[in-house]
Amino acid sequence: MRIRIVHDTVYTYEHPARGLIQILRLTPRDHDGQHVREWRIEPSVNGRLTAREDGFGNLVHWFSADDPTDALTVRVTGEIETFETNGIVRGAVERLPDLFYLRDTSLTEANPEIKAFAQKVADASGREPLPLLHRLLASLHETVAFEPGPASGGTGAAAAFAAGRGISQDLTHIFLAAARHLDIPSRYVSGYFRRDEDAEGPREQRAGHAWAEALVPGLGWVGFDPAHGLSATEAHVRVSIGLDYLGAAPIRGSRVGGGTETLDVKLHVEQVAGPGRAHSRQSQSQG
Repeated sequence: MRIRIVHDTVYTYEHPARGLIQILRLTPRDHDGQHVREWRIEPSVNGRLTAREDGFGNLVHWFSADDPTDALTVRVTGEIETFETNGIVRGAVERLPDLFYLRDTSLTEANPEIKAFAQKVADASGREPLPLLHRLLASLHETVAFEPGPASGGTGAAAAFAAGRGISQDLTHIFLAAARHLDIPSRYVSGYFRRDEDAEGPREQRAGHAWAEALVPGLGWVGFDPAHGLSATEAHVRVSIGLDYLGAAPIRGSRVGGGTETLDVKLHVEQVAGPGRAHSRQSQSQG
């Protein structure tokens, strides 16, 4: 599947902000499931954009604005060729040992309710990792409602599980908490997801998508999307990984002054038309 992405992140400030720095995890890498045909990051103000690699192997750009500004738009445009792998991730850059992904964070800590939920799933499915993970995926999708919306950055697994609803970021945190409690290394994935159009047509939404990857002996890392109740498919574009949202967030930054900040995100993810294939366009959210 060939997927085209246009992603605008728009910041406006009450007063000109100084010392503006943005850390951008917005650039995907090639692996067996995807090939980056073209990709471009374009800040709307003058400044310096430098590329690095973080400890997880993500491509990270640091943008520092030259002058104070009362508005900044970071536009990402690109085209990705994706391939169906049944959720299995091979050929990706790996910088950390697998067992590192058993670590809990403040956003993925399993409280007693999540531990009981995970244990119930394990008791029903046995301890074989792959069937257990598929049962966990289905049970979580049935238990916690997916409600698309903007990324919050601070909702932990326990709070989302208690609420019984959340964006994809929240469901992913719950999945990670449960899987790690069951001693299965797992990690957070930030990226994009091309969904089929609804009958009403494309819907404007406000952020990217999140899902999990868990380690399955004999297969390696496998993607699980609890928001949609399915393994990762060719409709998923994998961008960055981390222990939780904070380690894989598309944009994080700092500034001096500026007063109140307003954030708006516009994101279009569309399947590029090809021979014998209808053109499908939509907007995405992280949710």
